[in-house]
Order: sequence, then structure tokens, then C-alpha cells
Amino acid sequence: MPYVGRFAPTPSGPLHLGSLVAALGSWLDARAAGGRWLLRIEDIDPPRCPPQAAATIQRQLEVFGLTWDGEVCFQHQRDDAYQAALDHLATTARVYPCGCSRKEWQHLGHYPGWCREGPRHPERPQAWRLRTDIGPNPVIWQDRLFGTQRLDPTTQGDVVVKRKDGLWAYQLAVVVDDAAQGITDVVRGYDLLDNTPWQRQLQQALDYPEPRYLHLPLIRGDDGQKLSKQNLAPPLPLDDATVRPLLHRALTLLDQRPPAALHQAPVATQLAWAVDAWSPLALTPRAYRDLT
Repeated sequence: MPYVGRFAPTPSGPLHLGSLVAALGSWLDARAAGGRWLLRIEDIDPPRCPPQAAATIQRQLEVFGLTWDGEVCFQHQRDDAYQAALDHLATTARVYPCGCSRKEWQHLGHYPGWCREGPRHPERPQAWRLRTDIGPNPVIWQDRLFGTQRLDPTTQGDVVVKRKDGLWAYQLAVVVDDAAQGITDVVRGYDLLDNTPWQRQLQQALDYPEPRYLHLPLIRGDDGQKLSKQNLAPPLPLDDATVRPLLHRALTLLDQRPPAALHQAPVATQLAWAVDAWSPLALTPRAYRDLT
């Protein structure tokens, strides 16, 4: 199948260097394969998404030369598709309503499926959970960097696919949208690797194709923590003089070894080199990559 990749940020704030590395790796993988690269804004949680954050993200991608194909997909416009998928899962008994609170089960480490045979607390607002005891188990897949993965989703618990407050959960939305957009290759951060078993189970339950996966090492700051908005990672700059060396640094963090001569080269020049030179095999299979 023709390659179709995507970048799917949550607009809870501007992109930072860790986001850039993930977006750049995904973009390069698509362009080196002669494929399409789509942009999806995962704004299914409005309280976490301040106004203008999505526009800021798009501008940041543009100044780094990471242009996308087609129209931007906004998840807040996709309620009908998610509801249709949930209805199908309910009809086939793959999901169930649950009113249990985290406080009741957190000592167990994961939700144990108490409501599989009926809600224990029908008087409470109900979330919808995926039954991990049905379907592929363990889930086995080949990650393009980390090799064969074998995880048992029952040890992770029955994940929420629709929240008690009526908002859609990430696991269902990402699977539905990947299928709708014809995504063949998912390139994303290592922190989402252990989400893959839930997503593979949902793909199987909904009769969706299963994309290939490449999980990239996360970028860790000087404090040893993953670069993130929660850890106040600095936002990506927009001025060309700062963008050029930062793009070079991102290529280095992806183990692509860009020539020193490209350090101050225009963005288009750096990206042209990077597409020709892109090699996922150059990546070291590790969970984190330090900035130093």
C-alpha cells in the first residue's frame, strides 16, 4: 500500500524540542518513502486545549518546513465516527459501562474488570471500557526499531474508551482516525509503545487494518525528565536564525549525523539532505535520548 503517515499532537500548548524530534522523524519517514504525511489535531479534551494552541502548532511546523498533505483533521469534529465505533463495540460485547472510581482500584495497579458482567455502581456516571480479556492476548507485533513486542493487555487493565464526562478517550479516537485516514505507518514517541496492545485489540475488534509502528526514543532534559509541556519545556522558536541550528540538533538527536556544514543551512536545504539520508536503522533502540 502507498505510505501514509501522520503527526497527531494534542494542542495543550506549543510544540517543544521533544515534539519536533517526533514530528521530524515521522515526516522524514513518510517523505523518504515517497508517501503522504497528514496532520491531525487531537483536541478531544477541550479543557486541556487553550485557544490558538492548534494554530501555534501549525505555524511551528511550517517554519521548520514540516508541511503536511491535505486538510488538517480536528478530532473535535469526529463525534459521529467515534460513536459509530463505540456502538459496534457494544453490539459485539467488546466494551462495557463502568462507574468505578480510580480510588477504588488504584491499589491494584490497573482496573481489574469488575463491571464486565454489569455495572457495580449503576447510580454513578458511566465510562465505557474495552474488555482486554477478549481478542488477541498476548498482543504480538514487530516494532521497526525495538523489534518483536509481546505484551499482555490484561496486565494493563480494561482501558477507558469513553469517559464518564462524555468526552472521547485517546485509545478509541486514535484507532478510528488512523483507519479513516488510511494510516499505514505510525511513527511516534516511545512513551506510547505500551498503548499499542489496546490499539491492536481495538483494530481487531473493529476489523481495521493494522499499521506498522516505529517508536522513537524520547528526549530527556538536563534534569533527567522527559521534555514535555508539563515539565515546562521551552516552546519551539519561530525566527529563522534560531530554527536552523535547532533543526540540525533535532536531526542529530535522531542519530542521522547531519554534516556540521548544515548547521546554519536553510531549512529546505537541511530537509532535502535529511530525506535523502534518512535511515531508521541508524536509530539506537533506547527509551530515552539525552540532550547532551
